[in-house]
Amino acid sequence: MTELHREGLLTPREAIDPVHDGTGRVEVRLRTSDGTERAVRVPPGVSVFDAASWNGVAIDSTCGGHGTCRKCKVQVAQTAPVTSHDRRTFSEGEIEEGWRLACLVKATADLQVEVPPLTTRPKAATVGVGRQVILRPAVQKRYVELDEPSLSDQTTDVERLRAALIDLDFTCGLAVLRRLPKVLREADFKVTAVVADEQLIDIEPGDTTGVRYGLAFDLGTTTVVATLLDLETGTPAAVASTLNRQQPFGGDVITRISATMLDGEALSRLQSAAGSTLAELADEVCQEAGVDPAHVYEVALAGNATMTALVLGIDPEPLGVAPFVMSTAAFPGVAAADLGLKVHPRAPAYVFPSLGAYVGGDIVAGMLASGLDRDKRLRLFVDVGTNCEIVLSDGHRIVSTAAPAGPAFEGGAIRCGMRAADGAIETIALHPDGPPAEGAPVVELGVIGSTDEAPLTPRGLCGSGLVDAVAELVRVGLLDSTGRFVPDADVASIAPALADRMGRIGEERVFVLAGSLPDAVVLSQRDVRELQFAKAAISTGWSLLLDEMGVAPSDVQQVLLAGSFGSYLSPAAAVRIGLVPSLPVLRIVSAGNVAGEGAKMALLSVQERNGAAALTEEVTYVELSDRADFNDRFVEQLAF
Repeated sequence: MTELHREGLLTPREAIDPVHDGTGRVEVRLRTSDGTERAVRVPPGVSVFDAASWNGVAIDSTCGGHGTCRKCKVQVAQTAPVTSHDRRTFSEGEIEEGWRLACLVKATADLQVEVPPLTTRPKAATVGVGRQVILRPAVQKRYVELDEPSLSDQTTDVERLRAALIDLDFTCGLAVLRRLPKVLREADFKVTAVVADEQLIDIEPGDTTGVRYGLAFDLGTTTVVATLLDLETGTPAAVASTLNRQQPFGGDVITRISATMLDGEALSRLQSAAGSTLAELADEVCQEAGVDPAHVYEVALAGNATMTALVLGIDPEPLGVAPFVMSTAAFPGVAAADLGLKVHPRAPAYVFPSLGAYVGGDIVAGMLASGLDRDKRLRLFVDVGTNCEIVLSDGHRIVSTAAPAGPAFEGGAIRCGMRAADGAIETIALHPDGPPAEGAPVVELGVIGSTDEAPLTPRGLCGSGLVDAVAELVRVGLLDSTGRFVPDADVASIAPALADRMGRIGEERVFVLAGSLPDAVVLSQRDVRELQFAKAAISTGWSLLLDEMGVAPSDVQQVLLAGSFGSYLSPAAAVRIGLVPSLPVLRIVSAGNVAGEGAKMALLSVQERNGAAALTEEVTYVELSDRADFNDRFVEQLAF
């Protein structure tokens, strides 16, 4: 491990202590200098720095999370391992008080962390699973004091401004020309020019160079996330998320495409629903940060090909029928207003390009954030969802595919399935021989929103809980390798403490997770089959990519689990059921919301946009439906 450099995820062995088994969740409470406290739940082993970064809490850093810049100082209430970097950074007294470098503190148990205010205004912003980005946004502001015109100097207003902006070349549209004469003269020719992508989008009276913001969106099929970025410092000002208002049209892209094919008015309604979702989040983050929406000068959006088409009002029907063709891979000339946003009226929008109908801009953004094209390790990127996108890269060659996983991971088609909301079971640990301690349960449940002070009654099972439940039942022997519950006669000898948890609803066998039949939260035999089909589709996808590259599963040096679901999936459970290659759990890491991170990077650096464009040319797409061996490989991957 020590010889593998950290891409925002791996740290020296001395910092990984204690070693975790990849199961469960831990809570990190982050208290900032203004008294705000944010509790975030992450898989064990995630660094405090990444836990904060993913959730919009800015911690100073310029080295990309390697522990070398010594800026990400935090105070941890609990005892935390001390690394050699910590000893070089803090005095013995400070170490005793809990001061540590956030990028080297692994959250292997619940933590309370004090985050000091930023002490610098870094010229490099650390985003996207710890990769450093040089701060070079497309939005630039310049304050100028111009000479006033006279009879002997009748230079036009535009040329007068152009001559003063010696480091910026720009074009000027009619809307700004209409403002220019009045603003210049009312401000005594002391103004700030706002240029975005070589377009003069505004001229503001006085010096406003310290105020410039951008909005990054991850437009997901189920959930939409918005991050308001301070483009001066590269740090998040506010983060918010909500359900996509397109939900009434269906839970996946196929049903939404079908809606537009069956109803001529559906496309405009879907576009309106997506736009209102983005607008609601934009208002929320601006209000939270106390930022005037007119000071948001640019937007970046990452979404799959269907979501991108729908928000732009482009007919998605060709995406849903063979041969699955996009209208365009790139989207030049998009304005924020085209997305339904009420920010600066002339703010441009950067929309991530797509690789194909089912490997869209969100995956390009994720690859950009995780640096798949920069790392020479063999890395597997898996965005787990209804449509699972998979990318394999060794730094020289990149191959990708998409696997139809189905709705199981979102709680769809699961008897007691639900989304990851309060009351959902997200982690499960089974003790087949009895309680691990006096008074402890034989079925330990982690329930979202539940605390020791205010426990919640489980209402259902979310995707990560489904994977945990099946993995634990396989581990204790109550599910065989084919995914079938063992015969009733064998249950008592295999797991005596769990025998009374086996039951039936009608003719179907179930395992009771919480409550009592018939109103219990259960895992049914049909639920197991749904998960088997989903995991088989995904594992078939990555195994075929491994074949394409001529490598073995054991050659994979890192697996990145991306997306909202992937971020909370237990690595140990994923390995146990075969969702990912059988590797040590420390090679399997939660990458967080990398699509959103990629969108942030596009706002912070124009160079990163060039990187995104280059990725679309470097990646080879493998179409699974064209593979003659797909069905045979799928059947092979069904077993646990």
